[in-house]
Parts: sequence; C-alpha cells; structure tokens
Amino acid sequence: MRRPVVTKLAIIAAFGLGGCETSATPKGEQMVGEQTAEDEAALDLEEHHRHQHLGGVTQFVALSLDTLGEDDAKRPAVEKLQRDLYECMAPARDIKNKLLLALAEDVAAGTVDTMKADTAVVQLNAAVAAQDCRVDALNELHGILSPIERAALVDKVEAHWEVWRHVNHDGEENSQKHGRRLGNLVRELDLTAEQVQRISNTLDTASSGHAVKFDRKEVDRFLQAFVSTFVAESFDAKSIVGDANALLASYGSTRMTLFYASVTPALTQEQRVKFSAYLREQANLQQAADPTEGGSP
Repeated sequence: MRRPVVTKLAIIAAFGLGGCETSATPKGEQMVGEQTAEDEAALDLEEHHRHQHLGGVTQFVALSLDTLGEDDAKRPAVEKLQRDLYECMAPARDIKNKLLLALAEDVAAGTVDTMKADTAVVQLNAAVAAQDCRVDALNELHGILSPIERAALVDKVEAHWEVWRHVNHDGEENSQKHGRRLGNLVRELDLTAEQVQRISNTLDTASSGHAVKFDRKEVDRFLQAFVSTFVAESFDAKSIVGDANALLASYGSTRMTLFYASVTPALTQEQRVKFSAYLREQANLQQAADPTEGGSP
C-alpha cells in the first residue's frame, strides 16, 4: 500500500506552490511529471489528515511552518517553536500511535475492538484538551513573524483545515460519502464488488448508530478567532477559547476507527495482513517525521 509521508515537497505540491520551471526537461514532459508529483503529494497529505490526529489547529500551525518561507534570520527560532509545538502534542501522538498499532493488530486478527478504540479516543481527547503548552509557543511565534508572514501562515492553516474537512467530514453529506476513502482501498487491496457493497452497507449502519457527531460550526468559530487575532498586531492564544482542537482529534480518530472496523470483516486474510502492515507504517512514519523524534515533519 501507499506509504504516505508529509514532507515539505508534499505540502508545497498539494497547495500548488511548486518551484520554478527549468529548461533541462521538455515542457510537455515536465508538466506531466509535475502533475503526477502534485497528485501524489495531495494524496499523501490526505492520508496524513486521515490518520494523524494530534492537536487540531495547533497541528495545522506546526505543519504550516514547513513551507512558511520566513526570513532566513528567523528560521532557527521558527524551527525551535515548531519543535515546541510538536513536543506539546507528544502525549497525544503517543496515544494516537498506540491506537493505530492496536487497530493494526485487530485488523490482522479479523475483528476491531471498538470499545478499546473508543477508550483510546477518550484518552486522546483529554490529551489534546490539556495542551496548554501551545499557548507560549504560539504567542512567541506571533511576536517573531512579520505581518506578511503571519498572513501567509493563517492561509496555510486554513488550507490544512480544508484538506482535513474534505477527507474527514465533508464526504458524509452526499451519497458518495464513502467513495474516496473506500476507493483507495479498492485499488490498494483489489476489493471485489461484493466486498465494496458489504463494507458500504456496514459503514452506513455504523455511522448512523454512533453517538459522535461533528460540530463544524465550533471549529469554524475557533479557527476564525485564531485567524483574525493572529494577523493582528496583538495576539494572546489564551483568548481563543473552545474545544475545537480536541474535537478535531477525537472526531477524526473515531471516524477512522469506525471505517476500519467496518472494513475488516469483509477482507480476506491476505488483505488483512497487507492492511495491518499499512496501519503499522502509519504509526511508524509519523514517529519518523516528528522533529521531537529526530526527523522533520
């Protein structure tokens, strides 16, 4: 299966911020190559936002710092604050990784223990809600960046929110609500038409019967409060109240769990082995990409 890693190139390409054209490659070939790279990068970013639920808007900020393009003199300070944000999200990251590894084990066994997964999501929600350490890092970041840099950052944060919403929520409101995520599995696991129908039916039942609902208005309100105050001359992260960060992390993780619990019973043993390995890679890849683990996000 795909091995999604969110790199600087992936985010640049996914947001249409590619580099300059060179004359070494014929223009037609270059355009095809660039389009392929952008498509791959967009898929990587979507996979990231499907699985890596660490801190809501705080996570969007940390990811956005990769491609901010700040003044070179500020780069060490910005990178230090990015590490601080990821360190703040470390407890949530550890819970998220344990959830992914537990899902991988359950998928391999043929049945997902949703009660165990729900307990992990409750723990994740609490860990994200307790991320008060983000306040100092965000306040210091605001003080370092210029007005133009702050505006660029909030644009990127809003772009991450758009991608997150596209892969975790918007699809619920139309008749093809399982299409994109399920379509990826069809390609990767060679699902049959019968398997697809069975999974789709199970997803419909599981989604309608689950108590967790998504409050998009709360996230929009929280995000707009962040955007409007962060671009201003004065900013205090404490003034942005609400539980949108925890809501994003818990809802995204819950939807992910429901999806995999619905998919697993329909898979063959060979497909489960392949799918289980993919989920293990998701946990391991994020650890490798986390700057607090020695990599780069």
